[in-house]
Amino acid sequence: MKIHQLLSGIHIPMTNQEQQFIQRHDTDVKITSLDEHDTWIAQNLVRKGAYGVSNDGSTLTRTINETNK
Repeated sequence: MKIHQLLSGIHIPMTNQEQQFIQRHDTDVKITSLDEHDTWIAQNLVRKGAYGVSNDGSTLTRTINETNK
């Protein structure tokens, strides 16, 4: 890996639907406010590390800063 790649950050590959989910929702999202399809997308984003589950277990928190990946 080259130095400029390390400095530019880690890129997470995302589908168009995942990108649209990130653009539609704020940094904190209540899991109960999501429909079935958005819940499925959110689960994939948690697996990829783009979102994390808060300590209360009912809120997703965005862990990435960029929205155009």
